[in-house]
Amino acid sequence: MVNPPCGMDAVRGNFFVAFGACAAADLHIKVIMTTFDFRNEHKCTDMSSLNTSFAGLELKNPIVVSSSSLTDSAEGCLRLERAGAGAVVLKSLFEEDIVRRTESLTDEAAHTESADYLQGYLRGQMLGDYLKLVRESKSLCKIPVIASICCRSAGEWTDFARMIEQEGADALELNVMSLASDKAAADGAFEQRHVEILAAVKRSVSIPVIMKLGANLSNPVSLIERLRGYGAAAVVLFNRPYQTDIDIEKMEYVSGKVLSDESDLSNSLRWTGIASAAVKNISYAISGGVHSGEAVVKALLAGASAVEVCSAIYMAGDAWISSALETVEKWQERHGFDSVAGYRGRMNAADAAHVDRLERMQFLKYFEGFGNAHHHR
Repeated sequence: MVNPPCGMDAVRGNFFVAFGACAAADLHIKVIMTTFDFRNEHKCTDMSSLNTSFAGLELKNPIVVSSSSLTDSAEGCLRLERAGAGAVVLKSLFEEDIVRRTESLTDEAAHTESADYLQGYLRGQMLGDYLKLVRESKSLCKIPVIASICCRSAGEWTDFARMIEQEGADALELNVMSLASDKAAADGAFEQRHVEILAAVKRSVSIPVIMKLGANLSNPVSLIERLRGYGAAAVVLFNRPYQTDIDIEKMEYVSGKVLSDESDLSNSLRWTGIASAAVKNISYAISGGVHSGEAVVKALLAGASAVEVCSAIYMAGDAWISSALETVEKWQERHGFDSVAGYRGRMNAADAAHVDRLERMQFLKYFEGFGNAHHHR
């Protein structure tokens, strides 16, 4: 009888198994050291039915791992590819981070020239590190690698974009989410800023440009139409903002919930369903609240070509990807679809039967009977 493995160590989901010398009758097994990735092994053999096109990129499936610490290294991106991801968005390069680091290393008494020199040095270092991440990720991965930037100044949007394109990124995602809180701002100025950033970047690069939008827009459909006109290849609905909370005992502001949950999906479903019917010739992705294979199906039915996911992977591990894909594939088989294209947008607002559910804001009869049920307890 063959003895069980002599030792096992688990490191970040990879299991390194050492089999000692074992004997079974006249059989002698030499010492073997091998690496298994049990969590990331994709069980489905034919996933061609999950192919999708997003922002002009051909994806083997609609699951895109969104910008996060999951994608802050080339090795991490390769691991996600092996786990089944259709594409990855690299962790964002933030101009704000460069500024904050400069401020943390200088004091108010520091000479302006010294601070400027330090900021220039840090900019070069952090930008160099990011370009290396793009280059190495492209070298290791076969799936599309999408870079992501978030800037303060107009010049940095275009400078970063040009250098990232030169390193071979397949597409560029612009993380333009910010807070509109200036009481003196003209109506529409917030949305106009999105258009101006896109227009400047499009003049600088030829790779597909994706706009990742916040949900704090007066009219997402109108903005998406303008972005399409200025050459956006896709929009992502919606970026998850920093969550704030209050510690009432210390009377201090603290961070709120970091990861999304299933309830975050609803708003993105609504606006994807409405916008994908109204504004065509642009791709849609849903971000936030995608925590199951069923949620992926919902996003596709609403009109998305892809989903961006990180919270679910943080919580369930890389194996979430293959599990979700298996759910999508089985759903397609049950409903007789042999491709994503066969049902993408099937439940968007182009069908009059779905308009009321998508555009309804008031509950009307939803709570009817709730009060009576409560009083009869």
